[in-house]
Amino acid sequence: MTISRSLMPLPAEQFGFDQARHLLNRAGFGGPRDQIAVLAGMGLNQAVDLLVDYDDIDTDSLACPEVDPDIIRPLTPQQRQARREGEQKNLDQLMTDQLRRRRKDRQQIASLAQWWVARMITTSRPLEEKLVLLWHGHFATSYRTVRDSYLMFKQNMFFRKHACDSFANLVGGIIRDPAMIRFLDNHNNRKRQPNENLARELMELFTLGEGNYTEQDIKQGAAALTGYTYRDNEFKFRRWQHDGGFKTILGKKGAFDGDDFVRIILGQKNCATFICHKLYKFFVDDLDQSIDTGAEQVILRMARVLRAGDYHIAPVLKRLFKSRHFYDPQIMDNKIKSPIQLVVGTVRMLRTPPRETLLLVDAAGQMGQELFAPPSVAGWPAGQTWINTSTLFVRQNLTAYLLTGKLPYQDHWGRALVGYDPILLVENLPRRTPEAVVDYLLPSVLGSNVASRRRDQLVAFLKEYGGEITTDRLIGVLLLMTSTPEYQLC
Repeated sequence: MTISRSLMPLPAEQFGFDQARHLLNRAGFGGPRDQIAVLAGMGLNQAVDLLVDYDDIDTDSLACPEVDPDIIRPLTPQQRQARREGEQKNLDQLMTDQLRRRRKDRQQIASLAQWWVARMITTSRPLEEKLVLLWHGHFATSYRTVRDSYLMFKQNMFFRKHACDSFANLVGGIIRDPAMIRFLDNHNNRKRQPNENLARELMELFTLGEGNYTEQDIKQGAAALTGYTYRDNEFKFRRWQHDGGFKTILGKKGAFDGDDFVRIILGQKNCATFICHKLYKFFVDDLDQSIDTGAEQVILRMARVLRAGDYHIAPVLKRLFKSRHFYDPQIMDNKIKSPIQLVVGTVRMLRTPPRETLLLVDAAGQMGQELFAPPSVAGWPAGQTWINTSTLFVRQNLTAYLLTGKLPYQDHWGRALVGYDPILLVENLPRRTPEAVVDYLLPSVLGSNVASRRRDQLVAFLKEYGGEITTDRLIGVLLLMTSTPEYQLC
């Protein structure tokens, strides 16, 4: 079957429950049957607009983390003097203080990861958090190198502020972001001793892609970024460290600074294409194989929308989320869930208790997605890299833990341990026969294109012991559903 490559809107009559579920999975983290039904009832345009135009949705009820900005701080004059003089007693005191602060800072970054997962679970703006996750992986910055939890938190809030507005704001802000400056050593980028790390990654991984610039462009871009540093928690521009001379970057000549460098990059046609390729991979298809000409055509059309809209993200996402291509059967239910998608989506869709958030964060890390610590400046790999024999084991244990409260090393689970009643998932079902329950749950949990053999297995399970639909039997059938290969896809 030929896949639709059209960005023309899906006909209104073709937007139903399955399409609404797909939209909520990809533009968010999924949701229960009643939320999907509400989106379906809105119709395509209103449903997409609700998810994308999220600024008017109140988030005041979401918990705010208590963040200490001064755990990691510059040395005081007395501490600098102690270091210069080298007196052992004072040096020991300084070392003890720094070790204490490092330990406290590690505790704070762990708390921030838990806060972010909890926010993803409870937010009424799912696309906002999905985009923050995207930009965190795109402008990948790791706490292991930065070693300052407040700078990581500040970057996270920056991504949230600009998640769906102009990509130009994201790029213009990232060259001033203390966490990124520290991560890519731009605080060591000075006129007489340039450091090319930020300039190189800015072009290669953040905006243009390999092959769309030269080594000379990197050197000249690094010169434009000299003097861009930070002090404590704030960006600082040190003019005396900046190379104010003339530079040639991507064919443009002038006495450029960092803002000019960004402006020149955004003026390249390849920039919009590169960003839309990233959006496409994140929201549509992992493109594990080499990109085919059909997907490339869609990306090029998205890039035209991005350029025409002055790099604003929202118009591109609306066009994509309303398109025939986005709802093609070969696109739907064909993307491997990232660890965070699996964790957050399971809680949101099945309305399980969030359990111990620390364990959810740890499980996501074991499955390959540790928040605030992407594995490299290239971010997290995706697609089939999420799945192997080890991560599949963790995935199944994770969903079992959310449904039952049971950890892998526990032998039994009882009612007090479970703390979850899935009857609420079928409370609107008037006649709860095994067949009716399975047919009611399948479209929201696994999708509508589940093989009849799978459906028959689930019905047979519920028919055991007289076919009575109890809490235990419902938990059992959900355990079976979440252990299937289909559940790993969205």
